[in-house]
Amino acid sequence: MQIDLSPLQYTFLDKPLVVGGRAKEYYDVRKSGEDIDLIITSRDYDNLAQKYPDNLADLVGDLGIKVHGFEIWKTICLFGYAELSVGAIDCGDYLMISLEKLVFLTALGMHKPKYYKDLELIIKKIFEIKYKGSVPPKS
Repeated sequence: MQIDLSPLQYTFLDKPLVVGGRAKEYYDVRKSGEDIDLIITSRDYDNLAQKYPDNLADLVGDLGIKVHGFEIWKTICLFGYAELSVGAIDCGDYLMISLEKLVFLTALGMHKPKYYKDLELIIKKIFEIKYKGSVPPKS
């Protein structure tokens, strides 16, 4: 999977962290939607907020920028880049959130049916990986 960051016309100071549907597609959990969700550092957020002042978002204290098919967040549920990038996979121009952190973020949203279903799919994928394609026996 390759993500083209060029529509943003911005050179990141720190590699952005891919989360959301694109991360779920990366881990072969499900296909992603059209948008690309990123978590970025405070310094990159400040620069992009200046560049795109008409595209700012505030979702219950989580600051973001929605532009060119990207949803770029400083935090999600007030968890930031430093916490969520631990264990991330370096994909060149960006980082891919670890599967463990993807479970965590998805669980935070499980009160919504879409995220609850995603959580079930991610857990199924983890079992497939750990048990080499078979689901563990029921106890």
